[in-house]
Amino acid sequence: MTMALLFGLLIGLLLGLLGAGGSILAVPALVFGMGMGLQEAVPASLVVVGASALAGLVPRLRQRVVRWPVALVFGIAGLPTAFAGAAIGRLLSERWLMLGFAALMLVVAVRMLRGQTEQDGACRTGAGGINWRSCLPKALTVGAAVGFLTGLFGVGGGFVIVPALVLLLGLTTTEAVATSLAIVAVNAVSGLAAHAGAAADLDHAVIAVFAAAAVAASLLAGRLARLIPAKPLRRGFAGVVLTVAAGVAGTVLLAPHLLTT
Repeated sequence: MTMALLFGLLIGLLLGLLGAGGSILAVPALVFGMGMGLQEAVPASLVVVGASALAGLVPRLRQRVVRWPVALVFGIAGLPTAFAGAAIGRLLSERWLMLGFAALMLVVAVRMLRGQTEQDGACRTGAGGINWRSCLPKALTVGAAVGFLTGLFGVGGGFVIVPALVLLLGLTTTEAVATSLAIVAVNAVSGLAAHAGAAADLDHAVIAVFAAAAVAASLLAGRLARLIPAKPLRRGFAGVVLTVAAGVAGTVLLAPHLLTT
C-alpha cells in the first residue's frame, strides 16, 4: 500500500504538470516496484492513468483551453488500434514486451530533452481554428498510433500527443497539455476495454490507493502548472525515464527470472 501511494503521487504529479509522461513510469512501477505480472500491470496502469488524466483536466476546464473536436478525433482514431495493440501484446512474451517498453521509454526521454516550441502549424487557420481538410489525416494517423501504444503497453501516449498537437496542429502549449489530458483519458478507457479480462483479476484495493494518490497529485499539479518552469521539469523527468529504461532493459537481459514469462 505504501509503494502504491508513493508511485501514485509521482505519476499523478507528472501527468498533471506536463499532460504527458507519468504513464510511462506506471508499468515499471507496477511490475518491478509492486511485483505485478505485465498482463495485470497494463490494465492497472490504464486505470491509474485515466483517473489522473481526468483529475488533471478538471482545473483546466474553467480555463476553456481544451480543444474538444481535436480530442474527439484522436480518441475515435485510437479506439480500434487499442484493441489491436492489446491483441498483439497477448501474443508476445513479457521479456519482449518489456524490452519494447524500455525502447519506448528511451524515445520518450529524448523527446522530453528536445522539447517543443510553439508555432503556427500548417493546420492552424488565421482565425485560430483547425484546418481539418489538410490536417485530418495527420490527426487520425497520430491518434491511431497512440491508441496502439495504449493497448500494447498501457501508456496514455501524452508524450506523442503533446508534440503532435503543437507542431502539427499548431495548438499552444497550454492548449496541447489540456487537450492531451482529455485524449489520454479517452485512450485509457479504450485500452481498459481491450484488457477487460485481465482487469477483472486485479487487486482492487491496491489499485484504488494507487489511483487515489495519482488523482490527488494530478489535481494539485494542475493548479501549480503555471508556476513551475516547464523546461527544467522536462529535463529532470527525462533523466528519470532514462534511468528507469536502463534498469528495465538490464533486468530483462540480466535477470529474466524476475518476469513471470
